[in-house]
Amino acid sequence: MNILVIDDEKLIVKGLTNSLEQQNYKVYPAYNGAEALATLEKEKIDFIILDLMLPDIDGMILCKKIRENHNTPILMLTAKDGDYDKILGFEFGADDYMTKPFNTLELIARIKAITRRLESQKENIILSLGDLVINKDERKVYIENKEIELTQKEFDMLYLLANSPGRVFTREEMFNQIWEEEPFDVRTIDVHIKNLREKIGDKEQKYILTKWGVGYYFNKN
Repeated sequence: MNILVIDDEKLIVKGLTNSLEQQNYKVYPAYNGAEALATLEKEKIDFIILDLMLPDIDGMILCKKIRENHNTPILMLTAKDGDYDKILGFEFGADDYMTKPFNTLELIARIKAITRRLESQKENIILSLGDLVINKDERKVYIENKEIELTQKEFDMLYLLANSPGRVFTREEMFNQIWEEEPFDVRTIDVHIKNLREKIGDKEQKYILTKWGVGYYFNKN
């Protein structure tokens, strides 16, 4: 994993570099915001350690600027310990926050924890399930290479189930995730499932299966 360390204190960069390289990480040092942005354009960076006190740009502004073009995880370092600064850091796009002086072993543990969490959250952009293909980016569904027209909610429902085959979603869960609010009538889910099955030709329930009394799940076979 390639880690970009952005800090104008060379002793800190040197110490972090030695510790991270012992963990088999490749470290790219940057001592100001301009160097950091140049490195991000040239190299594939997997993780960023960002000090807020930089000579040429405020670290918060740099974090916001990085977030305009990159989703790379960012761990902020700062000498400030106020809640306001932490909240502001998260609002500007940081994934975690540590105050100086910090324990290097804890920092490495946080890098690993953030990386594990983000890896587990990754979604498949294109799902290919037999004759059924779902393209999340284009929000298109194909059966035997023929595009199927779905409503926004039908697509979201199909993708939710298909991205976790075998997992049973309750009607309440599905409503909460798709409508992003507390369920007011879970029978809405049954209506959408019925319409979805008709559109993808799933009358025999080859794809979407029912767990009676619970909810629905996608056939993992």
